[in-house]
Amino acid sequence: MKQTIYVLAGIFAILSLGWLGCSTDDQASGEGEAKNGPLPVITIMTHDSFSISQPVLAEFENQVQAKIVILKSGDAGEALNKAILSKNNPMADLFYGVDNTFFSRAVKADIFMPYAPAGLDTVPASLKLDPENRLIPVDFGDVCLNYDINWFETNRLSPPSSLEDLIKPELKGLTVVQNPATSSPGLAFLLATVSRFGPDGFLSYWQKLKANDVLIVNGWKEAYWGEFTAASEGNRPIVVSYASSPAAEVFYAETKPEDAPTGVVVDNGSAFRQIEFAGILKGTKHPEPAKKAMDFILSPTFQQDIPLQMFVFPANATASLPDVFAEHARAAESPAMVSPQDIDAYRDIWIREWTEAILQ
Repeated sequence: MKQTIYVLAGIFAILSLGWLGCSTDDQASGEGEAKNGPLPVITIMTHDSFSISQPVLAEFENQVQAKIVILKSGDAGEALNKAILSKNNPMADLFYGVDNTFFSRAVKADIFMPYAPAGLDTVPASLKLDPENRLIPVDFGDVCLNYDINWFETNRLSPPSSLEDLIKPELKGLTVVQNPATSSPGLAFLLATVSRFGPDGFLSYWQKLKANDVLIVNGWKEAYWGEFTAASEGNRPIVVSYASSPAAEVFYAETKPEDAPTGVVVDNGSAFRQIEFAGILKGTKHPEPAKKAMDFILSPTFQQDIPLQMFVFPANATASLPDVFAEHARAAESPAMVSPQDIDAYRDIWIREWTEAILQ
């Protein structure tokens, strides 16, 4: 089973390398070809984790009647910065992948035009953060504690069921987490502790966690592949990862197990919900096809492709989930949430305070 974990590098937001779908030559040409003349080119700027299946990409182009170019531009923060810096001469027509940790920054930059796409009524109100419909929810997932089921059964210990459990003496030295200054899931986990213990209490929790010999590494890959017992020769059976990890492990296993080898902790406010948004960039030269593209992104065809392409949940509540995802992926009933406004105002302060209190 350990070898199947390596496939996760193609899944999660910090390390996957999805398909480009179109060449840079297509993008440079500015137009595609059709029997009745050239098609417009709709460029979607996104993060390196974006992935879409070839049949859905073909249907995308058919529905929009445009050539779709996927412009991968680094991680989510890096891609957004590029979109902001190029606002006077946009590099794309749409942007896919603003999450709620960068939501306020994106809105303040004033780079998106309002548009309420068809299918918006299928999106739960809890995912909608922009009443002006500049940024539309497209998917979501929960960052949470993952644990090695077999390790805990072999060692006759109870796995954690909450953030508080991590500071119990019997779990000393068993947890690896990521640095919030260098890791997307690390930041999400920090925000989960802010939500759970409050801005005045989260550092006290972290100090107890440090005293319980938590291991802090720079990124998800180092934590999961290098230290997590279910995926490596490491000695940490608890890791910060995603609530969809079990579904990925089962899906990519050479011999499909009946049960996933990894458990997740999503109750008691222990999982932070990451919501991804898409929007039409101001200055697009193709506003009508761009609107059709947003319509398609919320359609069942696109939304039902999301789970096994990017291992997150579709925002469209009517979209069907693949069996392996429905059975093994989890979504928190009451996720930890911090408002985009508070994240924007205090993110750098919380990270600095955490660094000074925990790393120094």
